[in-house]
Amino acid sequence: MGEWSNARATSEAAGIGAAGQVQVDDDLALVARVQAGEMAAFDVLTRKYRERIFSIIYNITSNREDAADLTQDAFVRAFTSLSRFKGQSSFFTWLYRIAVNTALSHLKKSRMRRFFSFETINEEMAPGEIVDTLSQKSAGDHSAQLAELQEKLNEALQKLSPKHRTVVVLFEIEGLGHQEIAEIMHTSEGTVRSRLHYAKQQLQADLQSYLS
Repeated sequence: MGEWSNARATSEAAGIGAAGQVQVDDDLALVARVQAGEMAAFDVLTRKYRERIFSIIYNITSNREDAADLTQDAFVRAFTSLSRFKGQSSFFTWLYRIAVNTALSHLKKSRMRRFFSFETINEEMAPGEIVDTLSQKSAGDHSAQLAELQEKLNEALQKLSPKHRTVVVLFEIEGLGHQEIAEIMHTSEGTVRSRLHYAKQQLQADLQSYLS
């Protein structure tokens, strides 16, 4: 699966580290200030997470204009709901949940089934075994092979349901653990693992001729 997946496994096993805890504490302090009426504190949270929220929404919708609008919508929803935030999860997880729900709701309403974009990631960020094999095929003309890899992955990933695609985005691209994804998607860790397993099988089946 590569070094990045090993690092994720180590991180999950160790739990939240000192730096992560500082981030959580800082976020909770900012949330408390917003809830106390200090609106400028929400601007700090917005600047802190805007790029990551845009990234997750863009990788789900594969449309930059939609992602920009939906990112704005997600922060508006977060602001209007912040009075109900009780700190039972981290602000990061809570905000991601809003972003994912905003993106999935948009897909459901518009019935969009667009290409999944890998514009901002490299081959190591896609599902492990598939990419390990495909990467070997790009040893010659790297740019041409990478373009072919992207096209094949796009064709396979667009066939996944939004929920399966979202799990892949959160796990493989955002690097979140199973527990965090379960909290964000309001489901169990078992369901997250099951969706990842199913998505991987589907990708392997769709890419079988290319892999061979």
